[in-house]
Amino acid sequence: MARKRYRSWTPDQSFLFPPSPKDWLSDDHLVYFVLELVEVLDLGAIECAIQGKDPRGERPYNPAMMVALLVYGYSTGVYSSRKLARAIDEQVAFRVLTGGQRPHFTRVSAFRRNHLEALRGLFQQVLRLCMESGLVKLGHIALDGTKIQANASKHKANSYEHMKKLEERLETEIGDLLARAEDSDAADDARLGTGVDEVDLPQELRRREGRLAKLRQAKKALEEEARKARAARLRELAEGCDERADGAAEPKRQKLNRTLATKRRVEAEALFEHDDDDDEPPFQTPTGLPKNRPRTKTDGTPHDKAQRNFTDPDSRIMMSNGAFLQGYNCQAAVDDAAQIIVAEDVTNQSPDAGNLVPMMKQVVGNLGRAPDAATADAGYWASGVDEACAELGVDVYVSTAAAPDGPLPEGASPHARMTHKTHTKQGRAIYRRRKYTVEPVFGQAKEARGFRRFHLRGLAKVTGEWSLVCTAHNVLKLFRSGAVLATA
Repeated sequence: MARKRYRSWTPDQSFLFPPSPKDWLSDDHLVYFVLELVEVLDLGAIECAIQGKDPRGERPYNPAMMVALLVYGYSTGVYSSRKLARAIDEQVAFRVLTGGQRPHFTRVSAFRRNHLEALRGLFQQVLRLCMESGLVKLGHIALDGTKIQANASKHKANSYEHMKKLEERLETEIGDLLARAEDSDAADDARLGTGVDEVDLPQELRRREGRLAKLRQAKKALEEEARKARAARLRELAEGCDERADGAAEPKRQKLNRTLATKRRVEAEALFEHDDDDDEPPFQTPTGLPKNRPRTKTDGTPHDKAQRNFTDPDSRIMMSNGAFLQGYNCQAAVDDAAQIIVAEDVTNQSPDAGNLVPMMKQVVGNLGRAPDAATADAGYWASGVDEACAELGVDVYVSTAAAPDGPLPEGASPHARMTHKTHTKQGRAIYRRRKYTVEPVFGQAKEARGFRRFHLRGLAKVTGEWSLVCTAHNVLKLFRSGAVLATA
């Protein structure tokens, strides 16, 4: 019986003619779309930063190639600089994208780190392309947040109480080691003669001294943060007293609130009496999202349970799906027409209260006008959000509680009005669209593309990386829509 013949296979055969990269991938591959995209994007900020350096030295890689590498990597679930560099060696698509160049992972990491702010600006450029392609309808915007693991372990977080105990223990251990070192020196002097052979400081002592210095630095930073948090709270209380004084009809009540307001401001100023600069920065991100405030005592010192992480001090312990993680609260506002992210941001405050209005401002700023309607879950409700969103022109629906039977009574509170609004026939129809608008976006990022942990540290850098994740999401939506990019 004749044997089956195999197809020719010679893996060590050299190419007789130079191969074309277009022969390795299909014409409609994502790589070619990303390469067309970087030709359309304005990379002037990155170019200026690179050209502003000394022209001597090692030649840099083309910024368009590096941006394409990051965008394609984040679009396909390859995030770390080491994995990106390895993919160039092992995957055809990455090799085609870089044109055969092989940047070391340190160069990839440095490019992302040095140009993070400019890379974040790509989000709005890609969003404009999505709008021009008709993927953003502005009929309904859904807002939600998701917790993502920081590049730090929760086991590296210490409470203020534990810091104090650990500081005392290390001081005692260092004292004991110093005494032992002196005894060892005295024994060496008796045996060898004074000054004959200097004994190095024990390695164990140096290690403990290093731990103690790092601990004291973290403890001092937590104390400073707590002091500022208490001062900010006192000023908020003073403003509340002034408002109550303005609304009080009785002179006695007005005087009492004015006195309390003055007292609160004096207490706040006392917390800064030793500072050269008493301008206390607000606990907000640059875009207005509230940041986490440590728990404090009335004298401005940290509460014993207040915590700080040694690896990433900006990150916080948060609850996610019934478990604690050391992470950040990542926000996304999504248009329901094609699940395009129209605004994104990050905060280290676990609750979503206070995020609604700043995120809606970003939506209006990014899109040029307010959407017809916006929805958010109960965690976003706070006093005044309905009025603030109305001023922006946003018809907002925030889930609150089960609506009571009957019509809305006269003089109902804002909370009661919102509850009634979301439980009308129109309100239920609009709010129902939320669950299939924003929640799948987080699933696509975390489950499909595996983004469950940040690779950078610090709130500013994490915000930039989350922007890259959201940009890649919109790039994929733009690619799958069949949009044609008008290159110059």
